[in-house]
Amino acid sequence: MTWKKLDCSASQVGGADNIFCELFGDEKAKNSFWLDSSSTEKERARFSFMGGKGGSLWKQLTFRLSNRSDRTCKGGGHLSVEDANGHVKSTFLEDGFFDYLNKELLSICFDEKDYEGLPFDFYGGYIGYIGYDLKAECGVASNRHRSKTPDACLFFTDNVIVIDHQCDDIYTLSLHDGSTSTTSHLDDVEQSLLNLQALTPRRLRSQASRGSSVVKLKSGFFVEKSREQYIKDVENCQEFIQEGESYELCLTTQMRMKLGEIDSLGLYRNLRERNPAPYAAWLNFSRENLSICCSSPERFLRLDRNAILEAKPIKGTIARGSTPKEDEFLKLQLEYSEKDQAENLMIVDLLRNDLGRVCEPGSVHVPHIMEIESYATVHTMVSTIRGKKRSDVSAIDCVRAAFPGGSMTGAPKLRSMELLDHLENCSRGIYSGCIGFFSYNQAFDLNIVIRTVVIHEGEASVGAGGAITALSDPDEEYKEMILKSRAPIKAVLEHQSSIFSSDTQK
Repeated sequence: MTWKKLDCSASQVGGADNIFCELFGDEKAKNSFWLDSSSTEKERARFSFMGGKGGSLWKQLTFRLSNRSDRTCKGGGHLSVEDANGHVKSTFLEDGFFDYLNKELLSICFDEKDYEGLPFDFYGGYIGYIGYDLKAECGVASNRHRSKTPDACLFFTDNVIVIDHQCDDIYTLSLHDGSTSTTSHLDDVEQSLLNLQALTPRRLRSQASRGSSVVKLKSGFFVEKSREQYIKDVENCQEFIQEGESYELCLTTQMRMKLGEIDSLGLYRNLRERNPAPYAAWLNFSRENLSICCSSPERFLRLDRNAILEAKPIKGTIARGSTPKEDEFLKLQLEYSEKDQAENLMIVDLLRNDLGRVCEPGSVHVPHIMEIESYATVHTMVSTIRGKKRSDVSAIDCVRAAFPGGSMTGAPKLRSMELLDHLENCSRGIYSGCIGFFSYNQAFDLNIVIRTVVIHEGEASVGAGGAITALSDPDEEYKEMILKSRAPIKAVLEHQSSIFSSDTQK
């Protein structure tokens, strides 16, 4: 690996938004990624990583679980690998995707001296998502529903631009196989950035404040479950809890809308302005006709270079107030809510158990419990669980031990997922899975896919839900689900409205 810290600062060239649009925004930002710390206050996140189809080592992994109706298949799934030249090779993975990714990461040889002096933990490797249905490789017997989107998609990225929001620094780094030099590439990227003017980011800056006309639009979203059915399913969850089948069930549903031609990067930029988040992301897998616009406030799991594992589950959400007094009242209401405290504590215990499976005995601890974090549209209750990874387990072992994130399943995890599979009437797909990176040195950082718009084959989908306990009020649970979907749905409607307005003015 070779890397370079640039002489210019991020603010001098218009910030992360301007850098991404200028360097990767052409041709609808095909095959590009942006792990976007668009909310960096209170040190929630510090770095953003971005890039596109790069050098000779670039490739894309696309994985689909085997069809349940294929009785000759006991598991596994179909993997296609596209290389930098556009050649595609397909294989069937008998042992599944996690096993394949584990072998890929363990096969990479590297020298720790290559990244000495860098303040971040991603130096090139895999960036993308793992969908919720890969729970089938983590102990759940099967999936009742089949995802329309691939169950996992990742780029192996060999060229990356990194922005340090704390220090306003820009780094470029590049991987090579030892027979080629990457110095010219780093110089080219630096020159491109130095040529940028410090411009106000384009097109969408006026849209997020222009919501009044959008609110009046009739929503084109189709909800998978009616209000009545969702409330009935909350009551079904409570029956399971009363019968001792579960303590907590994270019930979800999906909202969908057919779209015409859409600038999905523009939609993401609108969403990040409206609802900035520390674990936000933009991913565009052009060959799959798939774009992901994510404004997640939740970390699933991180493993840093010092082998420290960290999870930060969110359980407990309430809307922001319209006045400072009301906002403070709602924040305190969440902080002292018996129901939300119970939800959070159950997930903390679940994650202590998950991390305990791969961490050194006695190292798992909870440095922060039930803290209130505030975002543009909601207050949330967040806890932090940490532990020291055992030396005999890999990065993928850690992910497999905790996937899917306990805040999206319930407790106990396996039985809760089985019950939810029968209550929910479609696959969660990418929603409830994770987005992030796996660095070649085994470090990783993954979010929980919530507050997200998935655009696939001309359709936008938004997932939302909430944890059901014995103390839940079914009507309030429905309102919480709607609250969580509000920001991404509003971003879609605003974006569609702007397209409609521009078309009528032509």
